[in-house]
Amino acid sequence: MTLHAPLIIDIAGTALTDADRRRLAHPLVGGIILFARNWSSRAALVQLCAEIKAIKPDLLVCVDHEGGRVQRFRTDGFTHIPAMRAFGELWMQDGKAGAGSGAMRAMNAATAAGYVLGSELRACGVDFSFTPVLDLDYGESSVIGDRSFHRDPRVVAALAKSLMHGLLQAGMGNCGKHFPGHGYVKADSHVDIPVDRRSLSAILAEDAAPYPWLSSVLTAVMPAHVVYPKVDARPAGFSEKWLKDVLRGRLGYDGAIFSDDLSMEGARRIGGQLIGYTDAALAALSAGCDLVLLCNQSLGFGEHLDGLLAGMEDAQRSGRWTPDEDSESRRLALLPDTPPQVWDELMVQPAYMRALDLLP
Repeated sequence: MTLHAPLIIDIAGTALTDADRRRLAHPLVGGIILFARNWSSRAALVQLCAEIKAIKPDLLVCVDHEGGRVQRFRTDGFTHIPAMRAFGELWMQDGKAGAGSGAMRAMNAATAAGYVLGSELRACGVDFSFTPVLDLDYGESSVIGDRSFHRDPRVVAALAKSLMHGLLQAGMGNCGKHFPGHGYVKADSHVDIPVDRRSLSAILAEDAAPYPWLSSVLTAVMPAHVVYPKVDARPAGFSEKWLKDVLRGRLGYDGAIFSDDLSMEGARRIGGQLIGYTDAALAALSAGCDLVLLCNQSLGFGEHLDGLLAGMEDAQRSGRWTPDEDSESRRLALLPDTPPQVWDELMVQPAYMRALDLLP
């Protein structure tokens, strides 16, 4: 039987409980996503990540740590990374604010941000951050907003590639999100089901354009919980048309695909029906996701997490889900293959200190 650990789950507190250890040790769990509630201090984060790795060394320790308003760790030495819009605004100063301003400075600053972000996380034991946002800034979406680099997909691609290079220098992968694009719709998929009624050709020409341009450096992609009815009635993260036909087939992407959080409203209704977490996970995996996230269900007694684990076990036994060797290889490829810098050494490393000076 092929090993495949597709589930990324969370924990409620700043230290592992016996229930957390039991869930993380489950053979179908391939990683953990951390949140601000899991933070108390840098030393505690280091200890927590070490305890997670002691359970299974290949668990992928993840976090949403983009910069701006989406940055889970902000104190005890962590650098405040600007929102991505700041790099787009710096780009727009090209030719307007004297020598050293504009596009080249913006790209250098984005690379510096990626290096600072990645090296600080890795020094604490975190393997992977779900960044950068590749959505375009249409000025419509409150949930995307200043998380976007720019309205122009060419600027987004250039700045995202620069940030990815910084992450790579820190030994960390990247995750382009939210494919094929969440910036055009106003609704927030955390609490609603956004619908984008544009044609496939319009979306590929604009919102999805950065994905093939970044194909040489993208290590992971997260699809949007958005419905594009002219392409498929299902949200992109549950759509074979989007993930297998367009992303993998037409655009040639061969890296890891993560579902967005299955507890979001945009993931809970497919075809107008409210579905459970196991059915949502199975739908995402069947559509082409390699890994699925279920967030914020560890709070309380964690019964939804336990239900997902039991449900996936049953699906495997009954043949409703078959482990995928290629998906597991993509998960393992996201693990860093170089040792991290020790924090105190990182703080005086010349490359890190230069990167800090380049941030806007």
